[in-house]
Amino acid sequence: MRPFKLMETDRLHQSYRYCEWIAYHHYENFPVASLILPKEKRSHVAAVYAFARSADDFADEIRYQADSLELLEAWRAALWACQNGGGVKLVSHPIFIALAHSITTCGLPVQLLDDLLTAFRMDVTKRRYENWQELLDYCRFSANPVGRLVLTIFGYQDPELHLLSDHICTGLQLANHWQDLRIDMEKDLLYIPRDLQRRFGVDEEEFRGAMQGRMSDRFRALMAELVDRADALFKAGAALPGKVEGPLRLELKLTLLGGRAVLERIRQVDYDVFRQRPVLSPLAKLKLLGLGLVS
Repeated sequence: MRPFKLMETDRLHQSYRYCEWIAYHHYENFPVASLILPKEKRSHVAAVYAFARSADDFADEIRYQADSLELLEAWRAALWACQNGGGVKLVSHPIFIALAHSITTCGLPVQLLDDLLTAFRMDVTKRRYENWQELLDYCRFSANPVGRLVLTIFGYQDPELHLLSDHICTGLQLANHWQDLRIDMEKDLLYIPRDLQRRFGVDEEEFRGAMQGRMSDRFRALMAELVDRADALFKAGAALPGKVEGPLRLELKLTLLGGRAVLERIRQVDYDVFRQRPVLSPLAKLKLLGLGLVS
């Protein structure tokens, strides 16, 4: 964790500032605690993000490798202590000071935050996925809670809206997996289900060949299928922005447009996600903002 010295006065305010710093200084394709959102809502989103980002680092970063599971369990204990009145040392950490306030103020279901920790634990213990349903189950823990938490922060509890959000969040998670294929493989992680690999006649040796520039038509066909499946999820959730009001509507539009733009960028590079990570340029993001404002 980054060192952070809390002022003795106004600890809550300083804790939220710390969470916002994490949100604003970490690279993402999609809006995180965007300036579009009202300040009080943005702080709650940042608290959720800082909690998840830090736990994700425990699972992913090499410096935590030997202690990943222990750190995640400590994070889980601190999370539930936020709801149960303390008693865990980590609760005095700025992330948990802010998060405990957000849980109480917004009525955030602690189980959704706990689900994120389940996903990060899976990132440590599960390196391969046998079929599409297994991958969707992972996304249910790793991605879908985020959308539901954001909707809850803004007062939206309708199950229909939460299901639409699940489609978008799963699509975002998959788009991120496809664009980060090289990064994940270097960590011996592969989120492409084995049954789809077999269907397209692509084994892991062929993935390694693609990393060296030996792209096959079979590999491109597999990637096209994966991109189309993620895009279908975005289409399934596309009604969500129109069902909410205020700045959240634009935020969700931009999130949806950003996810689909990443998929389009993968198509534009002919599915060669190894040669250059398909990301959105600042100009592309500015164009998405304009499109979100006029659509």
